[in-house]
Amino acid sequence: MITKYTKFIAGIVTISIFYLASCQQSTPQTNSDQDGRVTELMSQMSVEDKVGQMTQITLSMLMKDNQLNIEELKNAIINKKVGSILNVNGTPLSIEEWHELLTSIQDIATKETTLKIPVLYGIDAIHGTTYTQGSTLFPHNIGMGATRNPDLVKQSAKITALETRASGIRWNFDPALGIARQPLWSRYEEMYGEATVLSTVLGSAAITAYEEDGLDQVTAVASCMKHFLGYSVPLSGKDRTPAYIPDTQLREIFLPPFEAAVQSGTSTVMINSGEINGVPVHASKYYLTDILRGELGFEGLAVTDWEDIIRLHGRHHVAATPKEAVKIAINAGIDMSMVPVDYSFFDYLVELVNEGEVPMSRIDEAVYRILKLKYDLGLFDNAYPEQEAIANFGKASYKDVALNAALESITLLKNEGQTLPLDKNAKVLLMGPAANNHGSLHGSWSYTWQGQDESQFADETLTLKSALEAKIGTGNVTCNTTAVFEDAANTSVDFLKKNAAKSDVIVLAIGEKSYAESPGGIHDLNLEANQIELAKAAYATGKPVVLLIAQGRPRVISPIVEGADAIVNLYRPASQGATATMEILFGDYNPNGVLPFSYPRHAGDILLYDRKHTEEVTEFIPDSYGGGGYNPQWAFGHGLSYTTFEYGDIQLDKKAYAKSETITVAIDITNTGDRDGKLAIDLFVSDLYASVTPSYKKLKKFSKENFKAGETKTVTFTLDGKDLTYINAESQKTLEAGEFTVSIGDKKSTFELK
Repeated sequence: MITKYTKFIAGIVTISIFYLASCQQSTPQTNSDQDGRVTELMSQMSVEDKVGQMTQITLSMLMKDNQLNIEELKNAIINKKVGSILNVNGTPLSIEEWHELLTSIQDIATKETTLKIPVLYGIDAIHGTTYTQGSTLFPHNIGMGATRNPDLVKQSAKITALETRASGIRWNFDPALGIARQPLWSRYEEMYGEATVLSTVLGSAAITAYEEDGLDQVTAVASCMKHFLGYSVPLSGKDRTPAYIPDTQLREIFLPPFEAAVQSGTSTVMINSGEINGVPVHASKYYLTDILRGELGFEGLAVTDWEDIIRLHGRHHVAATPKEAVKIAINAGIDMSMVPVDYSFFDYLVELVNEGEVPMSRIDEAVYRILKLKYDLGLFDNAYPEQEAIANFGKASYKDVALNAALESITLLKNEGQTLPLDKNAKVLLMGPAANNHGSLHGSWSYTWQGQDESQFADETLTLKSALEAKIGTGNVTCNTTAVFEDAANTSVDFLKKNAAKSDVIVLAIGEKSYAESPGGIHDLNLEANQIELAKAAYATGKPVVLLIAQGRPRVISPIVEGADAIVNLYRPASQGATATMEILFGDYNPNGVLPFSYPRHAGDILLYDRKHTEEVTEFIPDSYGGGGYNPQWAFGHGLSYTTFEYGDIQLDKKAYAKSETITVAIDITNTGDRDGKLAIDLFVSDLYASVTPSYKKLKKFSKENFKAGETKTVTFTLDGKDLTYINAESQKTLEAGEFTVSIGDKKSTFELK
């Protein structure tokens, strides 16, 4: 791909060659005023100035006794030329504290340095503005995938941009575009689901919301597509461990969301901390330059994740020394190193440039991208927190969006005998470790990194217990749970037995405590034994039992599925999640979330919705080729409602198409129940025969429609050749003639591609 930017970088390379020969730089002329400003600034920069711009450190390096150490800050910016800072020192800051901190940083950068280059500050605002007190938190991406609603994703991201910018921060390390296909993985909740198209469509919606107003506006932040590439499927299930991905799968399953993100205009990319097929991604010129830059045409800033360059030496063992690790990563295509706790990267890279081991052309390429982003964000015009942005923080309407997102995400998995909705006059025994715990409803990146500090949640943020009491009155609720997830009292069978008789229904809030990244690693998908035993004891009372599951990944609950009268998957519904749960439990809202993953029945039987046909085969008896290989507890796309829907036959505008033609798919859907309801509609395509074994089916389109009771609507989708391609054995996109099936709900229709 040849672009104006690519041509400009070629010019930078020419400058760098001249620099090495004469130790002087000239500035190329371009048609862009901004390019001119960048190159003029670069012509004044030393090697140290440039390498400093490529260096990102964490805020805690600059803190002493929980206070900003001005002398260390000066050392970082003046002596080490540091161009970027990230993170927070453990606890969230108020808007005022953020502004004071960032002002102190920019005062030194723009007033006490020769070049006056502002610092670029980055943060992980993953499902809302993470590290600012009083910010609005939305359901994690796995719940947003359950909504099947790109508009909700866009609204949530827009608010995140507004509140992050109001904090004074202009760079957000979001969205995560991995594919949730390894449920042991501790970052599963940050993904949109196991289907590629979910991350492709919803991730692009988030990027558009973050950046569409223009990065220099107080309503926008720079987005960061992450983690490029293949991060989400470590074979062991442990974070930052190796993935083994055939190139056909890499390109068909994992690459498309990043391709769409580039087309949507994302400004930055964060690189996968792990390795693919034995090659660390942050050390791979093939992934970082050939694919990311060459094939996808990405022109923005590439930053590592935490400590990833030095780990090429200490963990991956592909670099014999830390200095060699820096050489490998920068020459592969890294622009900025999240070092983040020392200045080793700066020192090594200066040495490497002076020794000729890293060419100046590579340095100039990286620094151009960094400075360009700073110009785009308006930092050179005003490096300080923008006072006018404060008015965009904490608006009451943001809670409405968070509530709607939680309502549309929560998924009703089972409802025997119409147990739900509950009677508002019911006496409820509420138990379980998630009943009175904020963290389990919020998950990672919730005011703190792990999301486990209960003291950081605002007083008005409800737990399931306080929301239930607000809904039906304190006198109708019996509950002994504490805010400590692991407290033995929360799963006390004795308490359950003593109080069951005076209750009409038992509601058990089970699942997982909050966690982020490696601390959330597990060895077993099975839900903890104490929660399983609590459920079994509840069944033994003979009372109706409702399970509420607060979790970031699908924990196996097969031993207690049959005994439950109703089961509701909350995912991580966040700040309005408790209120949303009660609206669904008591019938004020009709649930419409659907699973964005296949919910496993057994911990060792993880089979995905787009399985190969041979994965359908079981041979438990020799020479007996039975089916039923895909046997989840609940299938991908499962989700119940308080109303019922009936699908008509799929209508195709033709039965045979040329490869260049558009295919129109229509279906009549009727709400056959007695109450209004929303319906998530998934369209799957099956290639019946192909030169590479085709998947059983692939989700290609989805939508969501609201139906009045008794209403019939015609829902229409369009497909084209891109929706029918696959990656062949030569790793090329291929469109082959043949038969295809489209399926929606329980209906199918076949057509021929000529």
